[in-house]
Formats: sequence, C-alpha cells, structure tokens
Amino acid sequence: MDRRQLLSFGAVAALLPAVTSAAAQDSGKPLASDPSVTMKPLLPPLESFPIWPKGKMPGAAGVTAKEEWILRNPKDGNPNDTAATHVTDPILMVRRAAKPNGAAILMIPGGGYVRVAVSRAGGGTDKELADAGTTVFIMTYRLPHDNWGSAQLAPLQDAQRAIRLIRHNAAKYGIDPNRIAVMGFSAGGHLAGWLSESFGRETYAPIDAADTQSARPLVTGMFYPVMTMLAPYAHGGSVKSMFPNGATDEEKKKVSLEFSLPKDMPPTFLAHAGDDKTVPAENSLILYQALRAQKTPTELHIFELGGHGLSGQDYTTPWMAFAKRHGLWG
Repeated sequence: MDRRQLLSFGAVAALLPAVTSAAAQDSGKPLASDPSVTMKPLLPPLESFPIWPKGKMPGAAGVTAKEEWILRNPKDGNPNDTAATHVTDPILMVRRAAKPNGAAILMIPGGGYVRVAVSRAGGGTDKELADAGTTVFIMTYRLPHDNWGSAQLAPLQDAQRAIRLIRHNAAKYGIDPNRIAVMGFSAGGHLAGWLSESFGRETYAPIDAADTQSARPLVTGMFYPVMTMLAPYAHGGSVKSMFPNGATDEEKKKVSLEFSLPKDMPPTFLAHAGDDKTVPAENSLILYQALRAQKTPTELHIFELGGHGLSGQDYTTPWMAFAKRHGLWG
C-alpha cells in the first residue's frame, strides 16, 4: 500500500495551474530526485516545528520506540521518497505560500498506521498549492502500535493539536483562521475524517493557549480512505496497527467513522476507485451514505479504475471545486 497516485491539480477557478498526473506517494507527487539530499536524510529540508512542547506530549511515559526516517525504496529509490517509522516527535512541515491567499490545508499522509509515508523535502502537491497561494502544513503523527499511554488516541491527539497550532499561528503565516481545510490519503484519510468528526472531543488536557483554538476544519477531503475498522470492508493492515493486541467489535466501532458523525461535521469530499484492492471502495460508500443521512454536505467520486491511489484519474478538479464552494477560497 506504499505507492500512491496523489494530487495533480487542474485549473479550478484560476486557483491552480494545470499539471500532469504522475505516480506518487501518500502526501503528494514527489519532487524530482535532488542530489543535494543525502541518501541518509537527517533533518527535514522543509521548515518544520514540533507539534508538542518538550515534555508535554500526552501518554509518552514509558514509550521506548525510536523514531527513524527511511527510504521507501532503498535499492534505487528517490532520496526524497521517505517515510517516518515509530514517530516519537510528530512535526508540522510548512510549505509557505509566496503570496498567501489566506487559505491553509493540513495534509495528512497515509501508511496504514504502520508508518507515515511522506517526503522530508516536501512534494509536488504542496508546492503547487503554495505556488498558488495556499499555505500547506504536512504532518507526521504517532502510531498506535508504539504503546502510547493514550493508545489508539495518539494520532488523533496529534491531529487535533496540529490544526489548533495552525489556527493559533494564523497571523504568522498570513492565514485566515476560518479557512483551514484538512485532506488525507488512505490511513491519513481515516485520520482526516476522525479529526473532522472528533473536533469537539477532549482527548488531552490543554497545555497552552493554542489549545483554546477550535480543532474543526472548514472542509475535509478524504482520498481512497480507510474508514471502517469492521469486517468485511476494513483494511486489515490498519486494523492490526491500530489494535496490535486485538480488539472487540465494540472497540473497533470507536474508531470506525460511520458511527460517530456529529451534526456539524464539516463538508466532506470522498474519492475512491472501484478496483481498489487494498482499501475497498465500500469505505467511501458507507461514509457517504452516513453523511447524506444526516444531511452533511458531501460529494463522492467512485472511479471504475485507478487502484489504491487513483492512478490516472483526475479526482482533484472536483475536490478543488468542492472546497472552493464551501469557502476555502474566495
């Protein structure tokens, strides 16, 4: 599930230039290999900052995991094509807009909750968005199988804290705090949806002024998302990573998005391929039906072909139009 087709943006309301689709990774099509990036990456080339102040991360006591960034294709791979494993210091990487238009996107990569598949150097998707004026924050997040005291809630805590930090620092980045969207891919799509339905849920004790901010996104984009943790449509790898010691159906329901949608769920866009053999398209279909039942603004695109990653499909043009219609861009 590591290889992804990600966003290639068409011109939508003159927001973005037309670009060519390309196979890519979980948080955006990769940049071309850069010889200045060593084969053993050290620090993220993109500007970044920690999500949690030192010593304030919830559930960290007793965790012995050691974070490592790896090349996803070490034999002949692009040195920008990396992933973070055993995340212990979740960060936000910032792709600043040259001329901010006030909009911001929290981008959540996938990786089956086994790792976070994201380029340390940034990707083509966030670059195109930033070039068009949107500030992009790409997050890494803790993984449930690393025995955090907060267990399954660790990635959700990170996502809540991330959007609050973006809102708290809006003036610094030229952002309108009321125009912050979230978009996620595969397991990152699950986390984007989880954040969107749990923005009002207290998952950790507030630690500073940033935690007075709302965690609600303006609009949500979920692309070939993991959604349910229940058979028969659950992605087995994500379930195993979320519950390394096994779980009852009742426990799985608590992190299955279809059961806990609030009435004020953000407008939600879904895209999937019917031939996705990794995460069945029923994940998006079930969530779409649940959103429609409660009259949440939603849009669903199921493509005949594309596999896990929607390779070759232009699903971003309708997503951009949906986000614009719901206020992300003026």
